[in-house]
Amino acid sequence: MMKDVKHYLQFSDLTREEYNYIFERAQVLKRRHVSGELYRPLPGKVMAMIFEKNSTRTRVSFEALMTHLGGHAMFLDSKTSQLGRGEPPEDTARVLSRMCDIIMIRTFDQSLVETLAAYSRVPVINGLTNEYHPCQILADILTYIEHRGSIQGKTVAWVGDGNNMSRTWVQAADILGFKLKVATPAGYELTLLDGKQYGSDCLEVGHDPAWAVRDADLVTTDVFTSMGYEDESAVRLKAFAGYEVNEALMALARPDALFMHCLPAHRGEEVSAGVIDGPQSVVWDEAENRLHAQKALVEYLLLGKVNH
Repeated sequence: MMKDVKHYLQFSDLTREEYNYIFERAQVLKRRHVSGELYRPLPGKVMAMIFEKNSTRTRVSFEALMTHLGGHAMFLDSKTSQLGRGEPPEDTARVLSRMCDIIMIRTFDQSLVETLAAYSRVPVINGLTNEYHPCQILADILTYIEHRGSIQGKTVAWVGDGNNMSRTWVQAADILGFKLKVATPAGYELTLLDGKQYGSDCLEVGHDPAWAVRDADLVTTDVFTSMGYEDESAVRLKAFAGYEVNEALMALARPDALFMHCLPAHRGEEVSAGVIDGPQSVVWDEAENRLHAQKALVEYLLLGKVNH
């Protein structure tokens, strides 16, 4: 087994210095893409994309980026492959990594992603698990940098569920040097899984959305019912009453605060139409930046630092 393969399974897998490079590189690649320049450093490279959860943005962004970079992305789901028939992930990893150059997986359990990486000869990227969503936060922070410059020293407010997104934001705050304030309903608190202690300069948790949002530079949320928890929907809607990011809540943030949402959004539930469609919202830039941030990530995992 090759020891020098670099994976991206959670946000803490890269250093601040590596992130600084990736954010700069993503902006270069975005400018080149927007100008119509062809840049194809990955001819003949194949990405296996494993989907055990449905997707729009993750599939489109990875498939598009591999095409842009001159490679190919192959879609695999549990209905049309052996994945749904109980093949051990160790075997899947051994086979795929002999045929493909990089693997992206969107699934339920983080442990599956970790197992896949342990037995893979090629880089594995976490395209979302119940525990973490590092590619989304990569895009979110790129979007913040584009609009407001460095996120270091800023305050990010998370309002809603203590889910994979908020858990990934904690790791980002720790590595990139900003503060995260998390407001969740009772019973839906943030649970940390990495065994790390985070100081109050990095993370503060509470139940009051107004407390979290006050003077924040960025306000962000997610659907109240994540994929896989649909049967809890009615109970969750009741528990999350009062956690909608609306105009009154946004007014407590800094005047130049941005609003983000990983999408898909439910207007009138976790966010009002006036906020998500309003002047502080950057959700469409954020969605597009999945493409550019991941492009820089994939290039880095396969080629290392590139300076042209």
